[in-house]
Amino acid sequence: MADLTEDLAGLTDAIVRPLIDEPDALDITAAETEDGNIMVEIRVAADDAGKVIGRQGRVIKSIRTLARAAASKSGKLVDVELID
Repeated sequence: MADLTEDLAGLTDAIVRPLIDEPDALDITAAETEDGNIMVEIRVAADDAGKVIGRQGRVIKSIRTLARAAASKSGKLVDVELID
């Protein structure tokens, strides 16, 4: 399942990197939790957090939807979080 976590991290990176002004500050980690699900954490510069969240949370919600769709065949649950 390490391939799936790497793929989800790459997918998230490909979506978030064009949205932000400081790509050097971008840090995305994906790991499998104890219960077998996958947690993807996004860290960006403080000024870019609003761009990743989007108006009324639409952008981060879309990122979550795409990550869950990418992992749907594996049967794993995916959670994407923006870390302050």
